[in-house]
Amino acid sequence: MKIRYSQEADVLVIELNEGEPKDSIDLKEGVILHLDEKNRPLEIEILDASKVISLDEIRFITPIMVKEKVTIC
Repeated sequence: MKIRYSQEADVLVIELNEGEPKDSIDLKEGVILHLDEKNRPLEIEILDASKVISLDEIRFITPIMVKEKVTIC
């Protein structure tokens, strides 16, 4: 998943999957779900994002993979 924000356009895009958008659904005013040719969700686009969400409060949580040490006796 990728999250992009354009301050100039005030648009936040949450990319869920890679692909070429073929259709879209207005979930509510200013919130658009883009779909691929099989109607799978690709991204959510939020217009006028600074009016809808507090950009200061966005937290990014990334899981950390830790390799376990294996001791061979």
